[in-house]
Order: sequence, then structure tokens, then C-alpha cells
Amino acid sequence: MTKAINNRRNIMKFILVLSYLIFSILGLILMKKGGNAGSIRFNDGNVGLSINIISFIGLIFYIISFLLYTKVVTTFDLSYIIPIITGVSQILILLASWSILKETISKQGIIGAIIIVLGILVMNIKR
Repeated sequence: MTKAINNRRNIMKFILVLSYLIFSILGLILMKKGGNAGSIRFNDGNVGLSINIISFIGLIFYIISFLLYTKVVTTFDLSYIIPIITGVSQILILLASWSILKETISKQGIIGAIIIVLGILVMNIKR
């Protein structure tokens, strides 16, 4: 019974990290795709916000990713999870910006991604 509970907890932790990564990457890509940083105006005591819908959805996704991030950092050891999610998110952003935004990936970018993957693997070798 304990093994099944541990497996369920591990699956839930994986879903938490995966959800954070998805919302974070989608938030960034949508804000970039929207191409609008938005503006805030203050007139006669009123506050106005101007942002296009794609950027707004990206902002909402990024806010959700921040909330998930706070759960991630309270669930895992920081020295373990932060390097992993930072490295994985860097690679996912590189791939998403290439495939969705049609940005180019340089040789240095590819080498950097390989180094990140190797670093994640080295950090997770069982002793």
C-alpha cells in the first residue's frame, strides 16, 4: 500500500512540475506572440490598462505559472528542483521559440542546450 501511495505522490509531483513548465512556456510565448507589452494609464484617479488579448492570455498563464512555481519550491528541495526546472525551461523555450516564433537557433544555442542536458543528468546520478 505504501508503494502505491509513493507512486501516486511522485506522479502528482511530476504533474505539478510539468504544469509549471507548460504554463510558464506558453505564457512567455503568447506574450511574445502578442507583441504588446501593454500600457498602464492614470487619468483623474482612474487606472487604465491596454493590452491585446494574446498578450493578456500569456500574462494570465504566466501568473498561473508563478503560483505553481511557489508550490514547486515548497514541495521539493531547492538545490534539486531549481536547476532542473531552469534547465528544462531554457531548452523548452529554445524549442518553442524556434517552432512557434520561427526564431533561429545558433550553434552556441545547441551547444548550450546539450551542456544543460548533461548538467541535469550529472546532477541526478545516484550515488
